[in-house]
Amino acid sequence: MAMITVRVSDSEKEWLNYMADFYGISLSDLLKTYSMEQLEDEYDRQTADIAYKRWLENGKQTVSMDEILSEFGGLE
Repeated sequence: MAMITVRVSDSEKEWLNYMADFYGISLSDLLKTYSMEQLEDEYDRQTADIAYKRWLENGKQTVSMDEILSEFGGLE
């Protein structure tokens, strides 16, 4: 497993340790969990922005659910 070093001040480390204890998880798990969630949220936001821009550029055209199901298959 790879290791990443993050430098923080003493007060930041104290606060991070407090939060890890509060959630009942290790400091490493705290940083992984919350960093990954924030990055995933940002990725989703950017993807939505791109989709919205394309929708505007294409004259606000939408696709019906029937068209999606016929192209990608039905729900079974």
